[in-house]
Amino acid sequence: MKQLLIPAAILFAACSAGSAQQAKRPAPTDVVATVGSASITLAEVDDKALQQPAGAFGATRLGQALFEARRAALDEMIGSVLLDQEAKSRSVERAAIDKEIADKVPPVSDIEITAFYQENRARLQGRSLDEARAPIRMYLLQERVDEARKRYINALKAKTTVRIMLDPPRQTVAATGPTKGPASAPVEVIEFSDFQCPFCQRAHPTLKQVMSTYGDRIRLVYRHFPLQGHPAARPAAEASACAAEQNQFWPYHDRLFDNPSKLSTPDLKQHAAELRLDTARFNACVDSRKYKDLVDADLKEGEALGVNGTPAFFINGRLLSGAQPFDAFKRVIDEELAAKSQ
Repeated sequence: MKQLLIPAAILFAACSAGSAQQAKRPAPTDVVATVGSASITLAEVDDKALQQPAGAFGATRLGQALFEARRAALDEMIGSVLLDQEAKSRSVERAAIDKEIADKVPPVSDIEITAFYQENRARLQGRSLDEARAPIRMYLLQERVDEARKRYINALKAKTTVRIMLDPPRQTVAATGPTKGPASAPVEVIEFSDFQCPFCQRAHPTLKQVMSTYGDRIRLVYRHFPLQGHPAARPAAEASACAAEQNQFWPYHDRLFDNPSKLSTPDLKQHAAELRLDTARFNACVDSRKYKDLVDADLKEGEALGVNGTPAFFINGRLLSGAQPFDAFKRVIDEELAAKSQ
């Protein structure tokens, strides 16, 4: 069924544009995680990680792709160790726990199958609903089992000491741009974004959730990365810089993402008027393209960092690419906060 559907990289997609380095090169014998008293070495991780297809990581740079492959494999191995330990503590076979998890998953309804078919019809290569029904049912059911297994493993993690020592690649990214949150925050999120990108719009409420969840532990920095294929993106970026000149970047930023169909030059000026900016000053700023060089500088740095689509986030220098769900941000942020507290 997996061949029927789009790769996972597209599910957390980014708008596409036309060097991560490890701080320390780990040795195969290095322990990269412990689960209670059990240890996992890098060699064990690579036995699994290096079997993954390179295409699973899209245009990601090799260093980042290798880390992501290793981390995915490590997470799977940690889950397996936790389940084995739980089975042993309960004096049951591991298969009994797997069955217990699967048995609690509700069945997939015909309504859900039809809805999935309608949403993904263009990607199903002309198959009729009847032809696709069985594989869709299997796929959706497996998704539910995977989610239930993840929740079960997370509950086991909560009562087991799990340490991950696999160092992620990090890059030094200048925090130049409008900011939210204190400069002393332990976690800095630098976003490269495009006001016309639908995936950036999708990420917008997720970032609000991140900020409301973590409060003053997060500092958010906005950098411009208008893509050539989005003609309204650059004027919007320059206009937002004009709003920043009047200390109104974030209200203006929110307004643009809340009104994605209103990015023409008259719209950009109307937004400023409705936010009660000094319109004469704002309009002159927009018309003169005062901040063209600023946007160019952001684009240049983003390209040097390997940004090839939007949105792209650097969380304490760790790349998180695309319109990721809140849980993806939470995992990285929680790891960073835990590292800071050690």
